[in-house]
Amino acid sequence: MTQPAVRLPSQLIIASRESRLAMWQAEHVRDRLAALYPDCQISILGMTTRGDQILDRTLSKVGGKGLFVKELEVAMAEGRADLAVHSLKDVPMDLPEGFELAAVLEREDPRDAFVSNDYASLDELPAGAVVGTSSLRRQALVAARYPQLVIKPLRGNLDTRLGKLDRGEYAAIILAAAGLIRLGLPQRIRSVLAPELSLPAAGQGAMAIEIASGARSDEVDLQAILAPLNHIDTRHAVLAERKVSKIFGGSCQIPLAAHATVDGGSMHLRAMVATPDGTRSAFAELTGPADQPELLGEQVSALLERQDAQAILAVCRQDAALDA
Repeated sequence: MTQPAVRLPSQLIIASRESRLAMWQAEHVRDRLAALYPDCQISILGMTTRGDQILDRTLSKVGGKGLFVKELEVAMAEGRADLAVHSLKDVPMDLPEGFELAAVLEREDPRDAFVSNDYASLDELPAGAVVGTSSLRRQALVAARYPQLVIKPLRGNLDTRLGKLDRGEYAAIILAAAGLIRLGLPQRIRSVLAPELSLPAAGQGAMAIEIASGARSDEVDLQAILAPLNHIDTRHAVLAERKVSKIFGGSCQIPLAAHATVDGGSMHLRAMVATPDGTRSAFAELTGPADQPELLGEQVSALLERQDAQAILAVCRQDAALDA
């Protein structure tokens, strides 16, 4: 790839969480940038976030997505880092003033993965089997289809979750397929859940690079430097998904899914919102131009509204208040 004619700094520092998956993602971006800009020294600043520290409560009870990015944003604002690499599904819909997503990399498999040492699929689990999941979205989708199963919270990084499964604390766990694939663990996936059965979260499987606008004083254009890493189809897809999530106040307290696929100039977007127990849900889908992703997100959100999505969200908020 031809290096774009941009002004390069002597070094770039990437902020990242210190989990094995987060570091893999940061190293992937580092290596991509190093190939583009061999004269630039690129390093990684590993950090522990509040989301990594609080493991005894579900995300919906302790503050949600922002717990995984706040410390990284502080490092950028203070000039200790130039950019941060995130799993996009962990990034809040509204970024703090002065921050922006400069690039979205090509998506890995966005589907949910069924992981078990003893069973090949959710259909094989006996009544009363314990399934672990970290999200209300997965909880709602599994509960709706398999009410005979017991769903329990599952926190921690990927290795911690797999360790709990291997110790017999769960009969099965549901994880993002992308993380297992990126860490070279595809053999742990017993089956992938089709989007028709388990619609992915907004941004699932995608990596994003966040920067602080104007944080550098040397006139280096980080947007231009990162532009070659931006994957247009993935960016359009996640913009549509995140628009739906933003309209409905998407957070870890709301079982909400949104998944878009791009085929040439066309995009198909599906979205769902449900109560945590899966007993009530609304689903909508629509096809539109790929280069108008946020408009498509608004249109699908309107279809959900017609199915009384706000009443479903009211139940979610009531449940969250009771659990607080």
